[in-house]
Amino acid sequence: MHFISQELEDYVSHHSENEPALLTALNRETHQKILLPRMLSGHFQGRVLSMLSKLIRPLNILEIGTYTGYATLCLCEGMQENGTVDTIDINEELMDFQKKYFDLSDWKGQIFQHLGNATQIIPNLDKKYDLVFVDADKENYLNYFEIILPKMNKGGIILSDNVLWSGKVLETPNPKDLSTNVLLEYNKKLKEDPRVETVLLPIRDGLTVSRVL
Repeated sequence: MHFISQELEDYVSHHSENEPALLTALNRETHQKILLPRMLSGHFQGRVLSMLSKLIRPLNILEIGTYTGYATLCLCEGMQENGTVDTIDINEELMDFQKKYFDLSDWKGQIFQHLGNATQIIPNLDKKYDLVFVDADKENYLNYFEIILPKMNKGGIILSDNVLWSGKVLETPNPKDLSTNVLLEYNKKLKEDPRVETVLLPIRDGLTVSRVL
């Protein structure tokens, strides 16, 4: 996921906002105790998510793929005072870890954890969303997009993570590599779909910002 040198990545991080103390602790404990810590958004991307949320000022946020809750808390930083976050994950073993940090945050009581298949959960959420962050199984990105869109407010923002897929989007994909093939189709969809306008940012493993028209 390193498309620029480590030295430049370090320079970028050092010249961006500092990581809040609670997120530093979450980051550290994730690396100590949880499998696949590379899935964490991390300092720089976390500050990008925070800044975007502060610019959008969402009332309701939807997150698909909670992991340990790092990105969730970053997105909360720009949420309106009476806002809510619905965050969905399929891994029951992470629920207590997430809740520990959610309860330590300023948004305790505003973050609602959902366990299960997002394609089944989202249709039953009775809200309109201003900001959505998609960071779950890549095979379902196209499905998530179609389920999310009717629940978005006009002008709402959909953020999609890992859309460069460690550079695999530039390679001829193996027909059996479902994730890469779906991401290629997904990136094309976001570029061409008249319901959104999109810019793909080469941040970390690729972050797409799509505005609902």
